[in-house]
Amino acid sequence: MSRSDAPQDNVPREAPARAQLVLASLIIVAAVANLNLSVANVALPAIGKAFDSSQTTLNLIAVGYSLGLAASVLYLGAIGDRHGRKLLLLLGVALSIPACLLAAYAPNDTVLVVARILGGLSAGMAYPTTLALITALWAGPGRTKSIALWSALGGGISMLGPVIAGALLEHFYWGSVFLITLPLAVVALIMALMFVPAHANESTEPVDNRGGILSVLLVAGLVLAINFAAVPNQGALVVGLVVIALVAGAAFFWRQRRAPNPLYDLHIAGRRTFWVAACAGIIVFGSLMGSAFVSQQYLQNVLEYDSVEAGAAILPLVVMMVLVAPRSAKLVETRGARTTLLIGYVFLFLGFGWMLVFWGEGSSYWQIGVAYVFAGIGVGFAGTPASHSLTGSVPVRRAGMASGTADLQRDLGGAIMQSIMGALLTAGYASAFSSAIAASSESKHVSDQVQGELTKSFASADQVAQQHPKYADQIVAAARQSFLDGDDWAYTAGLVAIVLGALLVFFMFPRRDAEQELLRRYLAEDSESAATEESAGPGD
Repeated sequence: MSRSDAPQDNVPREAPARAQLVLASLIIVAAVANLNLSVANVALPAIGKAFDSSQTTLNLIAVGYSLGLAASVLYLGAIGDRHGRKLLLLLGVALSIPACLLAAYAPNDTVLVVARILGGLSAGMAYPTTLALITALWAGPGRTKSIALWSALGGGISMLGPVIAGALLEHFYWGSVFLITLPLAVVALIMALMFVPAHANESTEPVDNRGGILSVLLVAGLVLAINFAAVPNQGALVVGLVVIALVAGAAFFWRQRRAPNPLYDLHIAGRRTFWVAACAGIIVFGSLMGSAFVSQQYLQNVLEYDSVEAGAAILPLVVMMVLVAPRSAKLVETRGARTTLLIGYVFLFLGFGWMLVFWGEGSSYWQIGVAYVFAGIGVGFAGTPASHSLTGSVPVRRAGMASGTADLQRDLGGAIMQSIMGALLTAGYASAFSSAIAASSESKHVSDQVQGELTKSFASADQVAQQHPKYADQIVAAARQSFLDGDDWAYTAGLVAIVLGALLVFFMFPRRDAEQELLRRYLAEDSESAATEESAGPGD
């Protein structure tokens, strides 16, 4: 498809040629990013033992991929809009291959963190482009259904990552989990090259590079500051990162208000169907990823599931997401995004509340599975309207902005919620274990060095237990209880976020009729703006 053949903003197209093959290609490309995102969680206990990693380092390994993706997604989305979405997609899939190899054979946990961030950057090229292309190539109910499939299958594949990774860990070393996507990346590369159209109403405006750099500094500073907030003796680093995030944020918004070709159009971002959906999605997807991060460690550390059992335990969530998403698409069309989002939030609240109340040291699997069922239904209902409202609120030539924001929902949301829940898990675990040591009759025999190892992470405490077999049972029991105290802090934070998100949607998102009227008005404004720009010509 040439640029002149691309659909215009005021001429919507229901579906592209060979629509099923195009959509399958985009979903497989997204699957590469989704699998790479999720495979680390189930391997965290094994990685912690291999490198004697602190809980903070494990948090960074888990969040590094989301960090790389979230920090780059707005900038790369704009580059794709201007220079070719298909080209950026192909480059991203290709770059994921060396990133996976570096992670798989990392000699230490620092290199592993770097490899995860590099993998996130590769996903920042490919993943947002998939939704941008769906927005540019489909319209009407066809777009809603395509987004529902993209969201459900993408999320489902992401949650299958722990199952596959767990099976590999039973027979191979921890690095094998990062090799899972290599054959899929090859298939994605071939299918995208063959079936995805080369151009679909891409922008001719120059890219706001200064705005792009500021957006990277803003997101990276924010996420890293949250991660290090609970780490002892890192106050100066946290303050520095916060200052970077605040200065970059202020400069970014100043730049976007004045740039002739803003990276992020604040006029569009101010539309209620856009910014409320963006915030709602950040909480929905962030809560999902945060709970997966904590729960995989809980299943292995506290309940002593092996890696296969821990990975398979999350399957009810995957099944419910895939089953519910098509119904979510229908509900968006008949009842509107607001109602569908609120239904999703109710089930998410039930899921997190169940984790907080019923997940303990002796929990049976039915207690684990019920929470995952609630969470899967919640994300299945809420995921489609959260993404659909974004794409419906922007002109097609700004698809990269909508898809970038949709990816920020998942990746900035995941990075923030994993960071918050990980930091609270770290702080709660350390606080509880310190109290357990102080209350023990053997506390006077515990050196500062040993106490530091015991409170660093569950994996570190387990290694101390192996070195002191006389006290092994006491150490492991204290570590499990301390982990439970820490994950209570994490799940409570998730519940608070879910309640705030539900209140935002309830009071600020328009009801169905008002939503449809707003979307019609936005379409008319964008069509008029596009016609004005076209009549003015590039030389004016």
